[in-house]
Amino acid sequence: MISEPEMAGEFEASAEREVLADAGRRRAEDRPPRAPRPGSKWLWALGGAVVASAVWGAVLFADGSPEGAPELHGYRLDRDPCPDVRLKSIGAAIAPRGLESDFGTGMLRHAALDRVECYIPLHAESGQHQPDKGWNVSYTVAIRIALHKRTDPRAEFEAERNATALGVDPKTEVEAVPELGDKAYLLTFETADQGQELRVLEGGAVLSLQISAFVSWDDDQQPEEAEEDPDLSPHKAAMISDMRDLMTDLKS
Repeated sequence: MISEPEMAGEFEASAEREVLADAGRRRAEDRPPRAPRPGSKWLWALGGAVVASAVWGAVLFADGSPEGAPELHGYRLDRDPCPDVRLKSIGAAIAPRGLESDFGTGMLRHAALDRVECYIPLHAESGQHQPDKGWNVSYTVAIRIALHKRTDPRAEFEAERNATALGVDPKTEVEAVPELGDKAYLLTFETADQGQELRVLEGGAVLSLQISAFVSWDDDQQPEEAEEDPDLSPHKAAMISDMRDLMTDLKS
């Protein structure tokens, strides 16, 4: 049997512990709430934000262009180039630029693409490059420039190498031109009014120079037979030379 003094002592010790525990709870309740410590979820979210910022900074250039945008190699279209296109070699081979102003589509300026087209008539002196009396041949040079600043035009350039403004013509002759830009093709079309076109790809720049000839009859009497289209093949070297000049001028 447990004596009464032993029972009293044990009860007093138990009551004392309860009193101390109750006092501790009251002190804890009286203190202001402690700011929560960052847990693992918060650290994970913060780390994810830092990583995302780093990745976004890595895929953007200083001007906001996405990584992988094509190199422009110094090409610029900060002004209309059409009035200054020289056509020195074509002018010597066929005829110089006409006195009348060239005409075109105007310039497109955009964060993703700059583009311009020029159509330049050549002026032949009376009797120059005329096949026969009564027949007249007029020449036009078309210049097309596109600077792709966000997407690489290489795949489209290759896919459309034998395509014309009128669609894909299986009779179009395509000849690779070495040592001109990244890739270059010279297209010879079936008819003289489409003529020959030199296309060049260099980085994000796509350039085209096309010569076309139009034969007309300007006599009162009808001709006995149609005149053959002029042969433009001798002017390939002149087209390449003037393309090189154009590429240099657009980088200056």
